[in-house]
Amino acid sequence: MIDLYTDEYFMREALIEAEKAFDAGEIPVGAVIVWKNRVIGRGHNLTETLNDPTAHAEIQAITAATNTIGGKYLTECVLYVTLEPCVMCAGACFWAQLGAIVYGADDEKRGYSLVGQNILHPKTRIIKGILKEKSAGLLKTFFQNVRQ
Repeated sequence: MIDLYTDEYFMREALIEAEKAFDAGEIPVGAVIVWKNRVIGRGHNLTETLNDPTAHAEIQAITAATNTIGGKYLTECVLYVTLEPCVMCAGACFWAQLGAIVYGADDEKRGYSLVGQNILHPKTRIIKGILKEKSAGLLKTFFQNVRQ
């Protein structure tokens, strides 16, 4: 039997969210939270739309997921996000106690790894580089368009 629910499958779902952000003129980052092969939270950047610097894709997805399950801990869940989380989002992931974080592109300017791995919950697993080129390409296109 073929497993349809791979990291690539769910990262494509996060990319759909990133494209929504792109279309809205937001920095194109998208996220989904998965529990037992089911998306329970979706989000994309809304910082411009909401005039809120905390309205990152990860925060939107965490809020949606905790509302779906009716609890604040996401220990059995996986966050798929197109860009390495920033320090703020890594802190939110810590408090939500996410089981795993899977991300696409590295954020060489503001990624949590610049501060260190200790910012995440000690039980959170990290997988990086899933559909990295697609995630990075969407960001590159967005910023090229902004600079024109």
